[in-house]
Order: sequence, then C-alpha cells, then structure tokens
Amino acid sequence: MDLLNTLVDKGLRRELPTREEALAVLATSDDELLDVVAAAGKVRRQWFGRRVKLNYLVNLKSGLCPEDCSYCSQRLGSKAEILKYTWLKPDDASKAAAAGVAGGAKRVCLVASGRGPTDRDVDRVSETISAIKEQNEGVEVCACLGLLSDGQAERLRAAGADAYNHNLNTSEATYGDICTTHDFSDRVSTVQQAQAAGMSACSGLIAGMGETDADLVDVVFALRELDPDSVPVNFLIPFEGTPLAKEWNLTPQRALRILAMVRFVCPDIEVRLAGGREVHLRSLQPLALHLVNSLFLGDYLTSEGQAGKDDLAMIADAGFEVEGTDTTTLPEHRRGGCGGAQSATGAAEAPAATVPAPSDETRRDLVAVRRRGAGTDLPPNA
Repeated sequence: MDLLNTLVDKGLRRELPTREEALAVLATSDDELLDVVAAAGKVRRQWFGRRVKLNYLVNLKSGLCPEDCSYCSQRLGSKAEILKYTWLKPDDASKAAAAGVAGGAKRVCLVASGRGPTDRDVDRVSETISAIKEQNEGVEVCACLGLLSDGQAERLRAAGADAYNHNLNTSEATYGDICTTHDFSDRVSTVQQAQAAGMSACSGLIAGMGETDADLVDVVFALRELDPDSVPVNFLIPFEGTPLAKEWNLTPQRALRILAMVRFVCPDIEVRLAGGREVHLRSLQPLALHLVNSLFLGDYLTSEGQAGKDDLAMIADAGFEVEGTDTTTLPEHRRGGCGGAQSATGAAEAPAATVPAPSDETRRDLVAVRRRGAGTDLPPNA
C-alpha cells in the first residue's frame, strides 16, 4: 500500500503524518491488518529495537474521587464495587513497588485518586518516592496525582520523581462529554507544569468511549504537540456501575489499528500498552508488541491484569526482550529534553468518521475487579 510505504518513510525520518493519513490507518480493513502492523513495526524497531519497557502501578489511594470522569470506577457516584482505601504508608507502598521491580519493572507509577494533591499529599508522596528509591536501585518513579497547583511539580521533582503522568484521554471537542468537573485545558496545563519542572511528561488517551476516528486522531495530534516522552494507550474497561458500562465498541483488530496510528504519529516516543489490553486485545496481545515498546506489568488501579509471569512469557515468545535498568528507553536525540517531530503542512482534512456500532457481545467475564496487592493483605500480581 502506498499509504503504508509513505508512513514508514515518514516514521523513519521522525516526520509527522498528515491528519488524512492518520485517519486512513484507522479506516484500513481487517484484510490489511497484518500489513499495517508490519509497517508500524518497522518504525517501532527503528527507534526501540525489540526492547519492551515494563512499568508497574501502585494505587496509593483508591476510590472516593470528587471528579465525575465517566470512564472511571473511582469517580464521584461510581457504584463499581472496587477496593476503597485511604493513603498507603510509604513503607507499604514501597513493598508493593518492590514486587513489580522484582518482576522486571523498570518504572513504578504512583497513582492516587482525587482532583489533585494537597501540599500534605505531596509530602506523603515525596516520602514514598524516597522509600522506593532507597530500596530499589535504578528504578524510575512516575507520579500521577491529578491536577497540580503552583510549585507542586517542582517539589515532586526535588523529591526524586522522574516523571509525571496526566492523560488527555480524549479530544478537546468531546472532553465535556466525559467530564464536567474540569476541562481539557486543565490537563494540558498540568502536563506543561511537569515538563517545566524538569520531569519527563507522560500523557496518553483512552480509546473505546464512543469517540469517532476524528476524535482519536485529534487527541493523538494534541499529545504530539505537547511532546511527552511517553504515551500510554488505554482501552476503556467498561466497569459495571459507571456511565460507560455499556460501551463495548472495540474489537481486537480496531485496537491494533489505533496502536498503529499512535506509533505513526509518535514514531520516536515511548508508546505504552496500558489498561484494558487483556479485555479488548485478548489473544492478539502479542501482535501489539510490534507497535508499542512499553507495557504495564500485572494489575491496574482497580482491575486485575494478566498474570505477570504470563506477560513475561508473552514477551519472550514473541521474540522481544525486557528492557533493563542499564538501558535508556528513549532514542539519543530525545534524551534530556523534548525532541519534536517535523510538522506536515497543507494536509487535506478528511471527513469525521461515524461512531463505531457497539458490539452485540459484552464480555463481562473479562472485567475482574482487583482484590489483591496494594490496600489488601494478599500478595500482588507481578
């Protein structure tokens, strides 16, 4: 396909595709899927070889969030029967993190529900970062605490936080459809604060919320403009008890096309396979390794993931290798700062696609609420 040849050439040059080209990737047929994966795989291997970076989530505070994000099981008014607990003590959080590091994780992601941290919360997280770094040499720590106030990013950086995560989630045009308690610009501002403080920015999206192809392309292009170092791609986990419980819009094939589109738009950025991969990619997860160079090991914030040992076996069986702490994830030209891609200009705008029809089949058996690890007396999955 001329489209794929063009996209590979652009990806190898770190040149941004046009919106029309990105939309065309999402519009390819299932018959063309392996060609799409192979093409995006060439770009992935150019910048990241066959390395897979492992990341591990620790949910520091679960549930009871005052924000109304429709996709979230921890949201205001959620009836999802998830674990609910207040702040983990630094020692407990460090022990949870150690399980992920022992399983091969290079980065620990510390997450807390809520609109944003208080100054006391920043103190708590700072103590936790110190405890983790003292006990796990070489580990990266990423904080994800919501919207940041003035000076908080600098305090987290001084405490040893290497990165800060705050996802854009969906396009600016449709953000108000999934959340009313804050807006798209609030999220952009927090990512920019993290970057200004010297932290590596991590910001991604959630696919499968009923968005159009145009929405997906819009959010990925907005992310590329922000130029984070890592882009997590989440697939909606339709929790019972949340407003989006009936949104089962994704097939494994569509999920792969979305990942390929993200790789073409973000050729030299760490693209991370995140929440919902087991639910929507299912047996096609190994194919995603040809598109992403990073994934979460084990469980997520409020749902259970694939067993850690199965993640490691999948990576090995697919011919990839786990990235060690002695290896720098990003290509040399992106290290120590934000390396931008060249922009394409004069691109024709493709018409917005319609929302995909919901699947008749809802796989409730695939959504398992987390009952182990942080906040429980049971060992974690890593």
